[in-house]
Amino acid sequence: MSIKIALAGNPNCGKTTLFNGLTGSNQFVGNWPGVTVEKKEGKLKGNKDVYIMDLPGIYSLSPYTLEEVVARNYLIKERPDAILNIVDGTNLERNLYLSTQLMELGIPVLMAVNMMDIVKKNGDQIDIKALSRKLGCPVVEISALKGTGIMEAAVQAVELAQNGRIGAPVHTFSADVEAVLDEIERSLSNDIPEAQKRFYAVKLFERDDKIASGMTMVPDVENLIKHTEEALGDDSESIITNERYNYITSIIKSCYTKKRKGKLSASDKIDHIVTNRWLALPIFAVIMWFVYYVSVSTVGDWATTWANDGVFGDGWHLFGIGTAAYEEAAEEYAVEAAKIEAYIAAASEQGIDASVFEAEEPDEAGIAAFEEAAGAAGVEAVAEIEDEEGNITASIPVAVSDFAAAMEAEEPEPASYGVWVPGVPVIIGNFLEAVDCADWLSSLILDGIIAGVGAVLGFVPQMLVLFIFLAFLESCGYMARVAFIMDRIFRKFGLSGKSFIPMLIGTGCGVPGVMASRTIENDRDRKMTIITTTFIPCGAKLPIIALFAGAVFNGTSWVAPSAYFVGIAAIICSGIILKKTNMFAGDPAPFVMELPAYHMPTISNVLRSMWERGWSFIKKAGTIILLSTIVLWFMMSYGWVDGSFRALEAEQLNSSILASIGSLIAPLFAPLGWGDWKAAVAAVTGLIAKENVVGTFGILYGFGEVAEDGAEIWGNLASSFTVASGYSFLVFNLLCAPCFAAIGAIKREMNNGKWTWFAIGYQTILAYAVSLCVYQVGTSVIERTLGIGTAVAAALIALFIYLLLRPYKESRSLKLDGKAGTIV
Repeated sequence: MSIKIALAGNPNCGKTTLFNGLTGSNQFVGNWPGVTVEKKEGKLKGNKDVYIMDLPGIYSLSPYTLEEVVARNYLIKERPDAILNIVDGTNLERNLYLSTQLMELGIPVLMAVNMMDIVKKNGDQIDIKALSRKLGCPVVEISALKGTGIMEAAVQAVELAQNGRIGAPVHTFSADVEAVLDEIERSLSNDIPEAQKRFYAVKLFERDDKIASGMTMVPDVENLIKHTEEALGDDSESIITNERYNYITSIIKSCYTKKRKGKLSASDKIDHIVTNRWLALPIFAVIMWFVYYVSVSTVGDWATTWANDGVFGDGWHLFGIGTAAYEEAAEEYAVEAAKIEAYIAAASEQGIDASVFEAEEPDEAGIAAFEEAAGAAGVEAVAEIEDEEGNITASIPVAVSDFAAAMEAEEPEPASYGVWVPGVPVIIGNFLEAVDCADWLSSLILDGIIAGVGAVLGFVPQMLVLFIFLAFLESCGYMARVAFIMDRIFRKFGLSGKSFIPMLIGTGCGVPGVMASRTIENDRDRKMTIITTTFIPCGAKLPIIALFAGAVFNGTSWVAPSAYFVGIAAIICSGIILKKTNMFAGDPAPFVMELPAYHMPTISNVLRSMWERGWSFIKKAGTIILLSTIVLWFMMSYGWVDGSFRALEAEQLNSSILASIGSLIAPLFAPLGWGDWKAAVAAVTGLIAKENVVGTFGILYGFGEVAEDGAEIWGNLASSFTVASGYSFLVFNLLCAPCFAAIGAIKREMNNGKWTWFAIGYQTILAYAVSLCVYQVGTSVIERTLGIGTAVAAALIALFIYLLLRPYKESRSLKLDGKAGTIV
């Protein structure tokens, strides 16, 4: 028979790391029945009959958020065969609160004290045997990060589940409270299992409405509770909380010895710097600049260039074998080509007919006639050789004999040097040609699917580099500090630090980011967080950022990091503006978050996190984007010409269905600087999936060719944008309504059609206004001109400043004890 073991513990206690260590690749992710909270389940390594359930992190069994409700309902209703309670050894006192509650559920519990390597490194001591006696359950030491003792803990939990041995709670409350609990237990119906009666009694004493609503018969115990509250001078929930902490304090005194009293730990020393009131934000800005610089402008760019020009281009030299020799030959040929170009130009200036060179393959007789005429006229030229920056490095005189010799030179083929691996378009193109594939099908595959999907997949290396950095920052504990840092800022603008958690998750994908907003108890704050979360660039937006940073801005390092901070600025400004409306007025919810000790993440955990995010992106490329590229290819390849609907030639692209649709919506974006139908279509297809923006450009600018040179396609793109219009396009796609999947998540979380439309409308209007200001002001500064667009942008900026600075409508001032105060 199968055995179910639930992993329960506080957030940041190492539960997910332990889950990954116990299950490896034998895990599957879904949603809990009836809710969209993520459900992680897996099979124990080496034992397919043991199922491990990774419950959402919770602080207690008195739930406030949906995650906490899900975790408690599973433990109470599903009743796993055993609970593996993970406790952070560096924060033992706080973690034990949940442990005392788990012991009351009537389920076998094994406590695993995690991070024991850090505890020992700090010189602290935990008496495991004494802790076991005090709690009434077996206790083991583990280090989930290093994998120490985790399998042994799992085996012991399995044995505990097989034996069905339930550890009765050792601790008792005060005599007055115990008397009331005993009386409540006796009043419970037989529907409640004997082993769970104490848990239900405690919850009824605490007036837990959620527990009471799930019972078939609820005894009337209100008079008993009121009598106890009057006797002890406190409310029932506080009485139980105080009793638990009194018990936990006694455990800490007898089981835990802290050696370094009064000394700061390494984490505390680091936090003095990275969470400093003045240094925190500059440090965060520098870290994120470095992350995006490496991901987009250096390492990630090198890898993406290889993917675009190699895997989805002509091909590449395996391990670089032959690259140096080919580049040397290519440089030599470039000199000969420069001689030819210079000589033809000089001969043309002297009136010699050079039209023979306008053909793709000039005939030999025509070349000979040109050489004879040029030689007779004594034509001489100077070929100027330039480096990559356009600087002239050499000037070479060219006579007719030099021209004739240059014409004999052959352009080197990279495949002739070293070990050459052909790219995907080349391989598939050769195959389609070999099987005599129909022209329309060949065009669909090469100009549609490979050009579109390949353009998107070409940016996967950059995304993986970014995800590695983000996984490292999350795993080492720094991102938890960022939430703490952002709380200081967000609170001033009407949001709490809890709002940053969904935004942090949203850097991978907007869908789980929106779903993570349910951890916010305050409904107003939760709605505002849902509306603003997708402003943070998600993984799907990174290819757009990388594409424009490389193609339009020549790899300038500030472009990619600025996209991240544009998102944060949009969130902060939206918080200020929306909080001053009646819909969102009120104080932000309090923010309490565990700051885990800094530690070096394991390579396996970082790579796993990177792959989970990256694989989600790749799956989109193989499904949604694949279908989108097929539809786009059809709409681009067919249209009406001379009154008939038919397949189009490359030069007839402006007559396509896609061009007709794009031309209708393009004027809407003309004030933003990109009124061309191609850019308009790309922006709209981004609603299906943001990756589609790059895929659409890949098809449109690679149409009519086999996408052999990715750089050439993006060069064509760059010629369609100026610096101002390019950044305007980038900002619009960062801030406008997200993809359909994220919009669906917004609809589920809002659970209201009007609020969903409000969110979409606000995001789109803000994106349009900001993009318009970027283009109009940018163009005015660069070209030093003023126009109607500049005046409109100035008016929008003035309105924006007014909305930011205006006082709260619902605020009123009073005097309290002679001092001015404000009540909202």
